[in-house]
Amino acid sequence: MWVQRRKEWRWRIPGDRAHFVRSLVTAPRLMGAVAPSGRPLARAMAKAVGNVRGGLVVELGPGTGPVTRALVEEGLNPNSLVLVEYDSRFCRMLKSRFEPATVIEGDAYDLGGALASFANRRISAIVSSLPLLNQPPSRREKLIADAFDLMGADGVFVQFTYGFLSPIPAEACVGRFVARGGALVLRNLPPARVWTYRFDPSLAQTISPVANIKRRIERFSREFADKRARSSLRREDNP
Repeated sequence: MWVQRRKEWRWRIPGDRAHFVRSLVTAPRLMGAVAPSGRPLARAMAKAVGNVRGGLVVELGPGTGPVTRALVEEGLNPNSLVLVEYDSRFCRMLKSRFEPATVIEGDAYDLGGALASFANRRISAIVSSLPLLNQPPSRREKLIADAFDLMGADGVFVQFTYGFLSPIPAEACVGRFVARGGALVLRNLPPARVWTYRFDPSLAQTISPVANIKRRIERFSREFADKRARSSLRREDNP
């Protein structure tokens, strides 16, 4: 079945670009790119996830599905895929292409709310194509912190960027996460780099009760900062 679908995807590329450009024009802040991720970049992201044994893989901002396709081609069972997409048109497209993957129409920056129905399921990896550099540092920090709150210490967060540096601010990683940047993917428009984030293995104290309370306080602080950031973005979009 997936062999047949791979053949169908080749013919859908022009239509995908039309959908992508339409969304880019109507919501440029949410898109952050001039074209869907190219095949070499999508494959680099799928490989960065590694061998996932059990648990779910959550993809944030899949758009037309190039990274989703690469994940499936790398051998990931679609039953283990959860796709969180803001654009309703993309959601319909994803449902038709990647069934039985779960497609959630929601806000990836409200990760706890979007994935509320999976609260008791293990999440092994979160793969993000979100345009993080379009967002203030506080929202980026909140996103990765919320992601690891859901995944736990064994999870991996994968993100690509067109920038030179880590899209997650360095100060958000110090003492918590190990960030590693991959080789520049030149065969993409524009060239991009894939970053992976994991818990720092030396932080055994993160499982202590005191540390858990501290993390909850930090989470409330992030949510408050995120509300302020959203309010600021609304004022910019509606001068």
